[in-house]
Amino acid sequence: MGLSAALFSGITGLSAHGEKMSVLGNNIANVNTVGFKSSRMHFEDAISQNVATAQGVGQVGRGVKIGAILSDFSQGSFETTNESTDLAIGGSGFFLVKVKNEEQVYYTRAGNFRFDRDGYLVDPHGYVLQGWEVDDTRLTAATTTAAAISSASTRIKGVPTDIRLENFQSSPRETSSVTIITNLDSGEPSRSSDPVDPFFAMFKRWDGQADQPIGQTQYAYQTTLKVYDENGSSHNLSVFFDPVTVSNAGGRKVWEFIVSVPPSEDGRFFTTSGGARIELRNTSAAGLLATGTLTFNAAGELENMSLFQLQSGAMPNPGNLMDLSNWRTPQTFSQNGYPMVVANFLSRDRASFTDSADATSSNVLIELNFGLRSLETQWRSGSVSNAAALSGLPANGATVQNFLPGFNDSERAALATTSFSAGSTTIFQSQDGFSAGFLQNISVNRDGVLTGRYSNGQVLKLYVITLANFNNNWGLTREGGNLFAETRESGPAVTNRPNTAGLGSIASNSLEQSNVDMAREFVKMITTQRGFQANSKVITTTDTMLGELIQLKR
Repeated sequence: MGLSAALFSGITGLSAHGEKMSVLGNNIANVNTVGFKSSRMHFEDAISQNVATAQGVGQVGRGVKIGAILSDFSQGSFETTNESTDLAIGGSGFFLVKVKNEEQVYYTRAGNFRFDRDGYLVDPHGYVLQGWEVDDTRLTAATTTAAAISSASTRIKGVPTDIRLENFQSSPRETSSVTIITNLDSGEPSRSSDPVDPFFAMFKRWDGQADQPIGQTQYAYQTTLKVYDENGSSHNLSVFFDPVTVSNAGGRKVWEFIVSVPPSEDGRFFTTSGGARIELRNTSAAGLLATGTLTFNAAGELENMSLFQLQSGAMPNPGNLMDLSNWRTPQTFSQNGYPMVVANFLSRDRASFTDSADATSSNVLIELNFGLRSLETQWRSGSVSNAAALSGLPANGATVQNFLPGFNDSERAALATTSFSAGSTTIFQSQDGFSAGFLQNISVNRDGVLTGRYSNGQVLKLYVITLANFNNNWGLTREGGNLFAETRESGPAVTNRPNTAGLGSIASNSLEQSNVDMAREFVKMITTQRGFQANSKVITTTDTMLGELIQLKR
């Protein structure tokens, strides 16, 4: 070992500080790069050489080398933009982007995405953002469960896939649930009465063949809302109410109601035992979907209800559909505990009745919610003809104890139909159907749910953006273009929804800026420059010493 060893130690210092300057220069060059993560270089000493000393073996260092270059994954600041597809991650995680028609996946913090001409949501390289499709399986009145209703999270299906809007149109959806909450004036006089069937007086006034199926003087109150068929066409669904004159009611109040649609739009039909097809629009029952009663306690709160529908199976009098013997209670409630009616506007086969040999699961059942639901699955079975007998009343009695058939065990909602001493009015009404519409704009919420807003007023959840994280982020390799790739050192990607499992939330209309701190970089640049300068002095000083050595012999 001699003076030349000092030269090589100085060279390692020059080389290491030169590389560090490259790292600093790259950081500063990307000070305005979206989603850029700066790097830090760490030095370590080179292996030392053993030398003999008076005290034994000593060590002399042989210079410096690069120990590690680590990325700084700290959060960058957010810049607000005007594009809803500009996305930023507030916290941990990476967006997944994939090369079209290939399996190569990259990870990025840069969220400047746009829709291309094929409807893909892509980054500037054309790589497609990945996400889960939203499971939009229709929760109909017949299939919705209480667990599904109570679930606040967006349901997803399958594995992460390309986010693509192939069809910028919202398909129509038929109505499967109707909510009508009214106040029925307890002081309102009855407009229709019948000494034989007092609870069906208004029902008997209905004539689907007349220009006006029921006269304006034959009911006390009426409310109408639009519902939609499977093709997206709208129809008026009307509910008529009229109080029933009763005695010995114990303070209770009973209102009769009928549920109807325009007779000309009623596409229900049934086939007789002889094979004849009978279309309801050609009968006096046209447009009449159901009839029933609402029972209120003395305080005007809804406590029970009954409902009767025309049934096709074993119909006692098919020649006269308005014969009360043809009308019975449904067999079951919806899964939510509400009665169901059928409105077959398009004359679909086997879709005209709720519980008969002609009914199938393809029925478009409409859940009818007045604010009272059953806690059991079965009605108190019965027909109109034996309703009085079930309640212990004479056949022509106008007395009410607890009118049956009805709910065995029920639950009243906070917002329910009432019968207070106030004017009859509709407090709230809604339905869940809609017509076709065209996409107008999209938005992304903090949970990564990409939502489309359509011209028909619908707001539909389309995708949930996928985020990935790694056990060792520092093991990722940079691929350029703001992209990282998985390596053995990083471990496999762990994917999940935004805002879960330690992953960050999504900020729409925002871009994460570079996390380069220019003040810190310039301070490091000064120290690096001085380090480089000092190592160059080692070389020049060693060179002077070698020159003196050579001049020993002149």
